[in-house]
Amino acid sequence: MSEFDLQDFLFDLRGYLILEKAIDQTLLAELNGAFDTFPDLQFGEWWGNTQRLDNNGHAGLELQNVVEAGKPFETLIDHPSWVDRLQRYCGEDGSWVEGLYIDECFASVRRSGGYFPLHSGGQDGVIRNQYGFANGKFHCGQVNILLALTDIGPGDGGTRIVPGSHKSNIAHPVFSQPFAERVKAEDEVVEGSIEVNMKAGDALMFVDALSHGATKRTNAGDRRVVIYRYGPIWGNTRYGYDYSPELLARVTPAQRKILQPITRRAPGTARGLDRHAAE
Repeated sequence: MSEFDLQDFLFDLRGYLILEKAIDQTLLAELNGAFDTFPDLQFGEWWGNTQRLDNNGHAGLELQNVVEAGKPFETLIDHPSWVDRLQRYCGEDGSWVEGLYIDECFASVRRSGGYFPLHSGGQDGVIRNQYGFANGKFHCGQVNILLALTDIGPGDGGTRIVPGSHKSNIAHPVFSQPFAERVKAEDEVVEGSIEVNMKAGDALMFVDALSHGATKRTNAGDRRVVIYRYGPIWGNTRYGYDYSPELLARVTPAQRKILQPITRRAPGTARGLDRHAAE
């Protein structure tokens, strides 16, 4: 019998999965409660060890390094709804570099008018986000968890994806226009794309090589999501954030291994000597 299941087949085919009811109502309420405590930061301003660093002026507020914003965000590091699949898809499962790290983690609040043009795609071939499958194993450079904290339906600025584009060798024609011009356009016509609707507590798991973006939010209110991007342990964080000693001391050993998968080797340290002696 095959070691793969239907979800593996669909992830390979489409480049994404929707994890329904990925978190329970208690954690959902705790995360939304944490969002309510976020201060009104200006771009680049710090709040503890988190920082407001919006990707562009149209995407909405983005609070980076959000794992430092409280216990509910720590719970997401290795949440059971996704950690095992992440290990298979981008954790180099069964290899000599097995393990995960968090490339980027941020909270996003998108209000009316917010959107994000389509980007990425298999045609780029960028190692950091590429899709790979070889020798019966997944080898993805980055897999994302987009967790909905509010219902996301028509008009809510939902994520737009082009299913199967993680394997594309040819760029979507929409990419022929410079990104800076597309940012100004607000409403792109992207043939072959779909808008992902989710209920609060659902999560979208997708390989970053999948062409993706966000439709324009036309409804009132906020679209709240948390995005954690994972990759294999040999990578590095996108923006170079360091985790606080307090966080590293507080999380579980398994969580710390994801946050700090490779500890520093300094003169006089014995890290790894037992393993090499055994070999």
